[in-house]
Amino acid sequence: MADDRPLRFGLSVGGATARQSWRKLARRVEAAGFDLLLCADHLEEAFPPLIALAAAAEATERVHLGTYVVNNDLRHPVVLAREAAALGVLTDGRFELGLGAGHMRSEYEEAGIAFDGPGVRVDRLEESVAIITGLLAGEEVTHHGEHYTVVGHRGWPVPAAHQRVPVLVGGNGPRVLSLAARKADAVGFVGFSHDRDATEVRLTHFTAGGLDEQVAWVRSEAGDRFAGLELSALVQRVEITDDRRSAAERIAPRLASLTVDEILDSPFLLLGSPEQINEQLRARGDRFGVTTWVTFADRPGSDQTVETLAPVIDLVRST
Repeated sequence: MADDRPLRFGLSVGGATARQSWRKLARRVEAAGFDLLLCADHLEEAFPPLIALAAAAEATERVHLGTYVVNNDLRHPVVLAREAAALGVLTDGRFELGLGAGHMRSEYEEAGIAFDGPGVRVDRLEESVAIITGLLAGEEVTHHGEHYTVVGHRGWPVPAAHQRVPVLVGGNGPRVLSLAARKADAVGFVGFSHDRDATEVRLTHFTAGGLDEQVAWVRSEAGDRFAGLELSALVQRVEITDDRRSAAERIAPRLASLTVDEILDSPFLLLGSPEQINEQLRARGDRFGVTTWVTFADRPGSDQTVETLAPVIDLVRST
């Protein structure tokens, strides 16, 4: 591995139909060996993340709970910092806050929220990160920015050292990654972005070479901070198979800008037997320095379940 950090596995899940089924799902994630149970933040058929994670914390003992990622435009940073701090205390240090600039134009329009250009959304995110990290650290925050004004505010509660809430900033563009490198505890790489109108997905950095480029950028921007940064990647698909190439050929039409060999080598896809995926993760950790691997479960149209990655996790833990 690139450093002494152990590999961590995160699973992003959406919701359930009732309290008991949500608690059961959270316990399944923990029992499968995942280190992180994560919720995204969308105005769709999924639980609001902070409420859902608080409930999941009550049903589990070990697994950490996190957002991957909160849409910054849906909450004021003072309010979000207060809720994150409370979760840090109430989970006894198991909560991790992931932040992003927002990207789904449709949900902005449905909610009547102005969908500003990417530059403005990242400007807001940068101000939010400064406010939130200051408040989580127990500082009195005064901030006069273009988007937020905070005057002499202290957050409450202030998490104790063992309850500290680490902050991840995730995205794909250079400004978001630069912000993460300079201000966050962790950087979340996703490998894709949208066009300016947020109507088309672009796999700009979905290849191994693309992630090489982004990690180099983060290293440059972070300077002396880089050694302490956690690097995380959002894996779009895990497929357990004895025929990696056939799997890559099957999904190639959905990734038309990539060759089959690029799909096989992409750090944002895990295809193969548990033994092969274990080898991929270790090789990619050495190459990119990524130590946290996040994927999805129970998505519509997907055969990935909570247990899909469990055999790989067992191998990683035993070798």
